[in-house]
Amino acid sequence: MTAHEPPALPLRFGYGTNGLTDLRLDDALGLLADLGYDGVGLTLDHMHLDPLAPGLAARTRHVARRLDELGLGVTVETGARYVLDPRRKHGPSLLDPDPGDRARRVDLLVRAVQVAADLGAHAVHCFSGTVPDHTDEDTAWKRLTEAFGPVLDAASSAGVPLAVEPEPGHLLATLADFHHLRRALGDPEPLGLTLDIGHCQCLEPLAPADCVREAAPWLRHVQIEDMRRGVHEHLPFGDGEIDFPPVLAALAATGYRGLTVVELPRHSHAGPRFAAHSLPYLHRAARLVAERTTGTSTVPSHGDPSATPEGSSTP
Repeated sequence: MTAHEPPALPLRFGYGTNGLTDLRLDDALGLLADLGYDGVGLTLDHMHLDPLAPGLAARTRHVARRLDELGLGVTVETGARYVLDPRRKHGPSLLDPDPGDRARRVDLLVRAVQVAADLGAHAVHCFSGTVPDHTDEDTAWKRLTEAFGPVLDAASSAGVPLAVEPEPGHLLATLADFHHLRRALGDPEPLGLTLDIGHCQCLEPLAPADCVREAAPWLRHVQIEDMRRGVHEHLPFGDGEIDFPPVLAALAATGYRGLTVVELPRHSHAGPRFAAHSLPYLHRAARLVAERTTGTSTVPSHGDPSATPEGSSTP
């Protein structure tokens, strides 16, 4: 099966620009279209649609035209490492002790919502950040809920869902933490979930496919890569422990039709090669779902989507 053949499931696959940072954005989008991807996870960063540089509206219109020409869908992602501060990774965050610094992150997210609306994106991704030193968790949760207010207002006005991601090591690290935030905010309609399949393997008590089913009502964006239990390292497909056919089957069964975006941010040095490898792998995994459903069998070779058991072999 080639990259351009449709998958056996009604899923739409994308690739994250945070894994293509050595390419110009126009070139990255052209590459993904040529490879057969359905869309892109666009991380707003200094090299790709810089959200802080002059002329954002005009540059966004250019990207919108390019996406339309190529037939690519888009999710706007906000996980750039140093877009706000050249010295602090992901800083400042929504949990920063300085109200002015928290406001800078809020402003970035509000800008991202506007960019997403102008691009016709299906969601805006974000995360909480890590708990600062000398800050108790109750204070951190209070800061987070307060900071989300203007962002949710912007998302509601723009009609673009906000998809918060549980991130290992952050205040909001698990699905349970997402539900804590959702309840604290009064379950606002614009608030949804980014589910990272690798993070499910890394630290959730449920297997990744079960996480998909549990998260289904709030699912607005999906990121996908391989990973091992207890190790937060984004791996190319086949290098970790995840059995992907059950995950893709669960995603299809939920009715989720947004993008499922490959996230390999530490592999930009060979981004085009990993992008070329990832889509056929996902298509094979989708095909295996159909084979299992019809009772046919495929003997997996090393590195094929079903070569490892679902879940983890480690405790």
